[in-house]
Amino acid sequence: MISAVVPFPSTLLAMITLRTPVVLAALAAFALILSTPLVPLPGTAPAVAPVSAPGRADDGRRFWPVGSRPAVRRGWEPPASGYGRGHRGVDLAAVPGSPVRAAAGGRVSFVGRVAGRGVLSITLPGTGDPPLRITYEPVEPLVAKGDEVVAGRPVATLAAGPSHCATGCLHWGLLRGTAYLDPLSLLPPELLHGGPSRLLPVFGVPEPPSRTTGR
Repeated sequence: MISAVVPFPSTLLAMITLRTPVVLAALAAFALILSTPLVPLPGTAPAVAPVSAPGRADDGRRFWPVGSRPAVRRGWEPPASGYGRGHRGVDLAAVPGSPVRAAAGGRVSFVGRVAGRGVLSITLPGTGDPPLRITYEPVEPLVAKGDEVVAGRPVATLAAGPSHCATGCLHWGLLRGTAYLDPLSLLPPELLHGGPSRLLPVFGVPEPPSRTTGR
């Protein structure tokens, strides 16, 4: 509500002593005008900026695309040149039909088929210029180009193939512009290494082997 100091007309002040119905009605109308909040005209911008929608930008949360800590069938092997041999991503063990999650929040920038494989790309806003972009293949997308996605939410299912692995796997890529990066660099240490160490209770822990008996 927008408030302002409005000078009180001297004529109205003088009329207050006249307690006639006409004067009382005029005073009531004036009080109603002062108590009514100002409404912006159509087409004008609101005074307060709207709240961003969920998933509109990368919020820093990270998730494995498949499973809780999948085996890496083949790691990232950057080529010596743009057209050299190498492995431009990582292959994560998973069976066809497995849900594929958004490793980070962003906007779907590509959905289609490349070399016979279903490919999905997600651009991560706020991650530099040009922004980071993650890719998945082979997949059956559950989203469309332009959709906003939230980190950890399913965006596709793993397709049966063709695949980089004989038993099925997800090929996960990471790019900045045309430069390929290691996708595992997106994940925090607790996801890569199973979390921080924890103290175990003393009871139930096996005793160390005896030096005399060799147990």
